[in-house]
Parts: sequence; C-alpha cells; structure tokens
Amino acid sequence: MKVLQIILGVILLLGGAGLAVLSHPAFGLWRHVSKERIQASPNYRDGLFQNQVPTPQFTGDSASTRGTLWRFLTNKDTLRLPQQPIPAVKTDLKNLPTDSDWLVWFGHSSYLFCLNGKRYLVDPLLKPEWPSSMMLKAFAGTDIYRPDDLPDIDVLIITHEHWDHMDYATLRDIRKQVKQVFCPLGIADYLRHWGYTNEQIKEMDWQDKLQMTNNKLQITCLPSRHFSNRLLGKRNQTLWASFMVEAGGRKVYIGGDGGYDKRFAEIHERFGSVDLALLENGQYNANWKYIHTMPEELEKVILDLQAKQVFTVHHDKFALSVHPWYEPDSVAHDIATRHHIHLLDAPIGTVVKY
Repeated sequence: MKVLQIILGVILLLGGAGLAVLSHPAFGLWRHVSKERIQASPNYRDGLFQNQVPTPQFTGDSASTRGTLWRFLTNKDTLRLPQQPIPAVKTDLKNLPTDSDWLVWFGHSSYLFCLNGKRYLVDPLLKPEWPSSMMLKAFAGTDIYRPDDLPDIDVLIITHEHWDHMDYATLRDIRKQVKQVFCPLGIADYLRHWGYTNEQIKEMDWQDKLQMTNNKLQITCLPSRHFSNRLLGKRNQTLWASFMVEAGGRKVYIGGDGGYDKRFAEIHERFGSVDLALLENGQYNANWKYIHTMPEELEKVILDLQAKQVFTVHHDKFALSVHPWYEPDSVAHDIATRHHIHLLDAPIGTVVKY
C-alpha cells in the first residue's frame, strides 16, 4: 500500500510539474483561436490549414516524427557545428539612417531592414530565455544582439509560429516599440496574450493585401509550403506564410520557411521584378524535403522568382538538421556564380545596402 502511495505521489508530482511547465505563455496551450475567420478561410479544410499542393511532413526512410527525431538526436557528425566562432559585427542599430534602404541580418531567419524610410523586423529571435533556450543553441559568436539593441519598429512581420521564428521573450520585450504587426491567421492569439493590442495586429490570410500610410506601403500575405505546431496538440491550426512588401516603388519578398512549388513562378508573374528576395536556405534534409528548400531546389526558387538581388537566411546560427553548417552558403554562392545572380552575402550584423 505504501509503495502504491509513493508511486501515485510521484505521478502527481510529475504531472504537476508538467502542467507548470506547459503553463508558460511561450507554449501557447492557452490559446482560444478565433475559429470564425479561420474556418472561413479557403486554406482551412478538414479541420486544419492545407498547403496548395499535397505535402507530407516527413519522407524518406524515416517517415515518422519519432524516427526522424531519433536520427537527428543521435547524429554525431561534427561538421554540423562550426569549430570556431562565426564572424559577426555589432552595429548600432538605433542610429542607422532611414534615408536609404539597408538590411541587417541577425543569423538564422531574423533580420531588420529599412525600405522607403520605415524599419521592418522579421521573425526576431534575440533572447536566449527558457524554454526556447532548451531547444535552440546558437553557434559561438552569433548571439550578440538583444531586444534592447533594436530601434523603434514600424512593421514587425511574423511568418509562422515555430520556435525559431516566433520567440516569446523577444516579442514580449519589444512590444512597446512596435507600431504594427503583420502575421498569418491564428498568430494574433499568441500576440494578444503576450501583451500586444488589437490595434497593433494585422492578421492575414494568403492573398490578403493591406495598405498603410496613405497607400504608400502595401503588404501582401502570400503562400508558403510548410506546416505549423508549437509543441503539443493538433498540427496546422495556425497559418504559415510569405510576404511581399511594396513601398517607394521597390519590392521586398520575405520568403519564410517552405519547400519548393509553383508559387515562386506565380509570384514573379504577379509582381514582376522584385528588388530583394530573402529566401530560406538551410536546415534541409531528405526526410523533410517538402517543407524546407533542398539545395537542388534553391536554384529553381531563384530562377523562378527572378529577383534582382537575393539574400539567403535560415543558416549560420543553429544546427536544426544534419548537413554541414557551412553548406548553405556554399550552395548559394555556387548558384550565384553559375547564373550570374546578385547574391548579397555578409557577416551577421553587417549593414548591407540593397
């Protein structure tokens, strides 16, 4: 009887600890998603958001979550991690002028850019705080920016809810200096819980188009080929997206995460020449080849989109796959050389004019 009581006590203790952990606002299990707009979306069918084309999440010889995760955790290839600190530059972001167009990359998929006098911040991940710090270990030398380093932000763009793109600690700390947030359907519930107001948030479905500042700025929410799930619960209950920003006669395409499909050719046909395309390049693997851009498909993406300038992201900060850490850069440079692509490439924190 006493043994049973001890076992029950341990179970209750572990259960209570688990509930305490999952009650952290970063997990999002408290969400009360506004089902009306989501269910009215043409991209929401059979109880979840759908890609434009059939998209298995896992493929290859480990076509299951557990099999793929086990291979990732047990991989001992030392090339996944750099042996020396990654070069990076600490720039005074608050005093950068807004009378020219520039980009500052923070590693992975976080970056700040200026377009036509306004500052845009995309998928910021700048504060290694629990629980994200348990999952995301930055390469040495890359983790040099914090939320306090950021200037006031005219437009914050979130592409989807994954931990390496929507960081609770960073978004919590910068909410008072953000004027407007553009995000896909379902993300607003996180943001409201994290202190953002309804007036700050513009929640969008694919093909939604919003104009600001006397029609001088236009942002269009566009498809990607990915998935969503914060940790537990049903997948694909929030939308993932890419975005086109148009201002001052120039266009910047924010690609977000996603595998290759016909959307890049369609975007070129619709929007014409894009001045700068920020494209996913890294964390790919044959076991999830449809939800991230494989090296051989990055070339197709670039050629389909026909952007004037390309900057690739989603690399040089975290090892979220098993490829050599330096491979994405090599792939991009090879493509640029063979096709005479204007590839913008600079260390983390460098101010890049585009």
